Amino acid sequence: MGLWKHLAGGGAVVAALAITGFGLGGLAQAQSPDEPPHPGKAVYDAFCAACHNAPEAGSRAAPVGSLRTMSAQTLNAALTTGVMKPVGDGLDREQLRAVVAYLAKPEAPIGTAWLDGNRCADKTVDLSAKAAQTSFGVDHDNSRRMSAAQAGLKKADLAKLEVAWTFAMPRTSGLRGSGVVVGSTVFYPAGQAGHVVALDTKTGCVKWATATPSQVRNSLAYGPLGKGGPMGLVGSEASGNLIALDAATGKILWRADPRHDKTAPLSGSALIHDGKIIVPISGSDVGAAMRPVYECCKGHGAVAAVDARDGKVLWTWHTMEDAKPLGRKTSAGAAAYGPSGAPVWSSPSVDVKTGTVYASTGENTSPPATKTSDAIVAMDLATGKEKWVFQALANDVWNMSCPVGSPTAQGRPVGPNCYFAGEGSVLLDHDFGAGPLIFRGKKGKDVILGGQKSGDVWALDPATGKVLWRQQFGKGTPLGGVHWGIATDGVRVFAPISDPNVPKDQSAAGMHAVDVATGKVAWQWRSAPDCTGARARLTTVCGGRHGLSAAPLVIDGALLAGSLDGRLWVFEAATGKVLHMVDTAATAYQPVNKIPGAGGSIDAAGLFAGDGMVFVNSGYASFGQAGGNVLVALRPKR
Repeated sequence: MGLWKHLAGGGAVVAALAITGFGLGGLAQAQSPDEPPHPGKAVYDAFCAACHNAPEAGSRAAPVGSLRTMSAQTLNAALTTGVMKPVGDGLDREQLRAVVAYLAKPEAPIGTAWLDGNRCADKTVDLSAKAAQTSFGVDHDNSRRMSAAQAGLKKADLAKLEVAWTFAMPRTSGLRGSGVVVGSTVFYPAGQAGHVVALDTKTGCVKWATATPSQVRNSLAYGPLGKGGPMGLVGSEASGNLIALDAATGKILWRADPRHDKTAPLSGSALIHDGKIIVPISGSDVGAAMRPVYECCKGHGAVAAVDARDGKVLWTWHTMEDAKPLGRKTSAGAAAYGPSGAPVWSSPSVDVKTGTVYASTGENTSPPATKTSDAIVAMDLATGKEKWVFQALANDVWNMSCPVGSPTAQGRPVGPNCYFAGEGSVLLDHDFGAGPLIFRGKKGKDVILGGQKSGDVWALDPATGKVLWRQQFGKGTPLGGVHWGIATDGVRVFAPISDPNVPKDQSAAGMHAVDVATGKVAWQWRSAPDCTGARARLTTVCGGRHGLSAAPLVIDGALLAGSLDGRLWVFEAATGKVLHMVDTAATAYQPVNKIPGAGGSIDAAGLFAGDGMVFVNSGYASFGQAGGNVLVALRPKR
């Protein structure tokens, strides 16, 4: 989802790694002054130090200390098969090994000790109950809305949440995907720990755990895998494969690659419907363009439908035609290609009634600009044929070799692969990180809602894409505005604004509610930092990063939202009144699986619920935020 930010200088390799969301524990050993320089230090100094020794405010580049929370396994995966493969391809084998070894000490295999001491006595997985949610968006509408019956919680319960148990993931610095709750089982992607697990909702004990060939890095989808097929879980691996597991046993049923471009990551979560799995496909050129000799840019986003029985591709909608040589070379002598970009970072929605898939896109990464960038798109569910395109911002051609705003912004040089700077691009990186939401209005007056990193919330006619209304909160930034998702309570749409490190007088960080029928602001709540007591030591980012970036969740008249400084907020959905707050970052945890656990920033797919419990991903070390490794399970105080 707009997962990239400009980074100064030429620190392409590890700079890019730091923002992928990968990270496993184990600090690299400090080097003795008497030892000869580590061979990886030269690679780090050449490619990484400019960004990571002193990251600029608002940058997505993590400090070198955060890089050293990554394991050799994860760094290798990111550079060789993951989203940063185009960058890794620019290193020879010796350089790759050296920089990985420099940043992460060798570790023993992860093993199963973190699971074995917490196995359930009764490992039964009962799938007879209706699932509390089927995907990241809760439902096909991407509503992020749950009834009291679905969640097993009423509004009054949410005002008295407390920690019931926590489950810690080993070698993990960030939790990116949400789980699925069916009956008394929570299915969860422990991505950096290399497993998908089935836990008991009330105790956190392990019913089953499946090691995956590659990390499952996003939210799970749940549903029947074809007519008469088993109830399955589908996730996306860092390798680019979809992986399908039997929900009852955890057995891997199939793995398949739905991508037209084998360098593109699968960042958004899939959706299962009527024998099909709808898969968003993003892109990696935006980061790879930092490498001066990279031929920028060739990749583009897409949405694919695959057969739920085996992952075979049924159709693919492309955001644009394949890139072609532009007949020019960059200042580094590399051939220029275009058009490119418009990746699909987020989860789609499906209107079963009209047979329509809605998806949202990111910016172009090289010219010429296309109508499909920074856009919401409608396509036919049966064929993938495009129905309409609404473009929110034209000419947003940008990649990580570019500054933001203008060729002279931020006082740093324009990289060779920003060869189009000054040729009409707005250079804003104001894509749609949030997927489209289908709002079900009275008397069939449905609306498509979209949240953009510009700070805009858009309301569109579902049949035509025509704008019904627009509200903007703040000015937006590449990490600001609406980042991961919006939600609705059936009357209002809720837009969380992150605006990290934006000056107070310009920031809209907080929660904003808009009446969907009128487009008028219903209420607003502004977040404020709290760096008192233990928070100053434990959260580290509380001063500048306290806004709301994770997708919110509505449960029975209450609105739940997680902040970048680790606080879970509970609002009354109708008024914005704060009903409760749980600090997940500044809390000492004793995880049920008896390994060290710590909370941190709440971001990405931070919240889900079911069986009378609320589950929070606490920890997200990407973008210089506070790392953590605990799934926090909350229940009403008894």
